[in-house]
Amino acid sequence: MEYITPDLCDKYPDLVSVVEPMFANFGAKDSFGGEIVTIKCHEDNSLVKENVATPGEGKVMVVDGGGSMRRALLGDMLAEKAAEMGWAGIIVYGCIRDVDVIAQTDLGVQALASHPMKTDKRGIGDKNVDVTFGGVCFKPGEYVYADNNGIIVSPQPLNMD
Repeated sequence: MEYITPDLCDKYPDLVSVVEPMFANFGAKDSFGGEIVTIKCHEDNSLVKENVATPGEGKVMVVDGGGSMRRALLGDMLAEKAAEMGWAGIIVYGCIRDVDVIAQTDLGVQALASHPMKTDKRGIGDKNVDVTFGGVCFKPGEYVYADNNGIIVSPQPLNMD
C-alpha cells in the first residue's frame, strides 16, 4: 500500500506526531508503513540481524542506533532477508551501507546516511522498548508511516481512504 504522509497529516492532525526531518529514503519502496517493532542498539546490529529473519508482514522495524555515524546498522544481506520475510520497512536512526543494492531491494528503508563500515557483533541491545529520536517516541505496537515527505507516528492504524 502507498502512504502519503501529507495527506495523513491533513486527515489526522490530532493523532500523528511528525519526526524531525533528518532521514533519507534508500530502499526501493518510497512509501511504507505498519506496526512498529523497535530495536535499540549502538554500533552492534546483532538484534537487527536476528529480527530480519522473523516474519515481518505489516511491520516496520525502527532501529535506534543513537544517531551514530561510525558504523552501518543495515546492509544488503539483512535488507534482502527483511524483504524476503515480508517486512514493510526499516527506519534506522544511524547509518546503513550497500546503498546501491538496497535501492533495488523491495523494502522501505530510511536512514540518516550511509557508511561503509560494518558493526561489531556483541549481541548487545534491546528489543521492543520505547525509543525516542527526532522529537518522537516510537512505541512497539503503535504505527509508523514514511515516504519522501517524512516520517509520522500514530497510536493507531491510519487509513488512506
